Amino acid sequence: MPKPIRFYVQWWWWVDLAVPTDLISPMKRSVSVRPFFTILLLILFTVTLSCRILIRKGGVFTSIQLQPNLIVHPPLPVFNSTLLKYASIDIGEAKSNQEIEQLLEGSFASQGRYKSFTTWRRSNHRSIRSSSSKGMPLIFRSPQFYRYWLDFRRVLQNWSRNKRFQPDIMSQLVELMGAKKKYESCAVVGNSGILLQKNFGELIDGHEMVFRLNNARIERFEQFVGFKTNVSFVNSNILHLCARRVGCFCHPYGANVPMVMYICQPMHLLDYTICNASRNSPVIITDRRFDLLCSRVVKYYSLKRFAGETGKSLDEWSSSHDGSMFHYSSGFQAVMLALGTCEKVSIFGFGKSAQAKHHYHTNQKGELRLHDYAAEYDFYHDFVSNPLAIPFVSGKFKFPPVVIYQ
Repeated sequence: MPKPIRFYVQWWWWVDLAVPTDLISPMKRSVSVRPFFTILLLILFTVTLSCRILIRKGGVFTSIQLQPNLIVHPPLPVFNSTLLKYASIDIGEAKSNQEIEQLLEGSFASQGRYKSFTTWRRSNHRSIRSSSSKGMPLIFRSPQFYRYWLDFRRVLQNWSRNKRFQPDIMSQLVELMGAKKKYESCAVVGNSGILLQKNFGELIDGHEMVFRLNNARIERFEQFVGFKTNVSFVNSNILHLCARRVGCFCHPYGANVPMVMYICQPMHLLDYTICNASRNSPVIITDRRFDLLCSRVVKYYSLKRFAGETGKSLDEWSSSHDGSMFHYSSGFQAVMLALGTCEKVSIFGFGKSAQAKHHYHTNQKGELRLHDYAAEYDFYHDFVSNPLAIPFVSGKFKFPPVVIYQ
């Protein structure tokens, strides 16, 4: 028997049992009861059948009745899978791995005409001198020379092994920085010439931590950029120049200001090894997992901007951005470091203007091609207005409140 018919018969049989005969019989004399119960059963049958259809189809009825306390969450961001794929490809990885292998073997073929560690050190450290060295390069006379070499190989091996993608590395930056807890407030001071347009000095110095970039001069600019410095963030190209100086003195903020840097080239780890052994305060290298995350984020935004502006294939992006030389700026990674180690972040001196110099303390005319500052500005806009749109960062990490001063 079909279900609807069986349903009706069952209900009619129940009426015959439920309603006593002595109650119905007197009523038959004036009004027939059966038509009334027939109409009632038809109504019940129609409602029940409609409910079953709604439940099967997942209609509105199901949402209201089965999930009365349903909370509607905002939809998760949908990232462009093609951009994610391209951003995850490290074009210069093969070349970098080859250079690392050569350095571990003592070959400096990647450094051009220098074929061995001895010829490299002779040409690159002639200016390192000491009052007791009688004009001879200090590194040649140092009995610790081979200890530097062994330390360099150890540091290079550890650094190269640590390259892997880890989305939740942002949550580990406090520990990696050696801090006990997050800083209450941080100011990241960029080097853009727009800083000369407003007196932010006092506001900058009011933060618990002040990050400065690439040895930017603060003398005579205190009213614009402040004078307080807690962290000097540089790239390893800066340290490479400092390694030629006595004691590896590398910044104008004082010997007690810690230096944090990312490695641009594996060879620069030798500069790190030498300078770290001769400085009172340690030089801190950013974790390579953090470097890889930063690289992917910046490349994603660069690819997105390239596709939107040119309409060209993503395969052509490399030729427009120096391919394997493409990298994030020191300012970008300093901001990322602050986002992971601070409760509140203020950003100064990021941006450009036709009326302002490229750097407030230099006469540099333009930007380096190996950086995509416009893409980095897109990133800064997102973590202020829509942090869910930032790719590769673990969803467990919560971006702190950010204010950009321009």
